[in-house]
Amino acid sequence: MAITNLSCPHCLVTNRIPAERLTDNPKCGKCKAPLFTGEPMTLDAANAGKVLGNTDIPVLVDCWASWCGPCRSFAPIFAAAAKELEPALRFAKFSTEENEQLAGQWGIRSIPTLILFQGGKEAARVSGALPLNQLKAWLQQQGV
Repeated sequence: MAITNLSCPHCLVTNRIPAERLTDNPKCGKCKAPLFTGEPMTLDAANAGKVLGNTDIPVLVDCWASWCGPCRSFAPIFAAAAKELEPALRFAKFSTEENEQLAGQWGIRSIPTLILFQGGKEAARVSGALPLNQLKAWLQQQGV
C-alpha cells in the first residue's frame, strides 16, 4: 500500500494517506477539515516550504497580483481546474505582491505564471492566462 504525504490546506499538518484513498474525501487527522476542497489554497512565504516540501502529489501554483487584469480573468479558470482535477494535483494561489521576496527567489518575471512543483522542486512553468483546455493539455504534457 503506497502512502501519500499531503499538507492540510487549513492547519498545514502533514497527513499520511493511502494513495488509493485520495479520492475518498480524506480529512485532516488534526483539524478534521477536508484535505481537498475543490478550491485553490493560499500559498505564501510562511507556508510555501512546508506545503511544497511535504506534499507528494504535484502542486500547481498560480503566481498572480491583484492589479493584473489577465490574472483576474484567469482566476475562475484556475478555480475550475482545481474543482475538476483534485486530488491528482494540489492547486495553490500565490500573491506576488504580498510575497515579493519569495517571488524574486522563484524568478517570477511576468504574471500570471504557473509553476508546477513535484517533490518540492520546480518541474515546469508557463506564463500567461491559459484557457482550461490548454491548461489541461499543458499539465498532460508534464505527465500530470
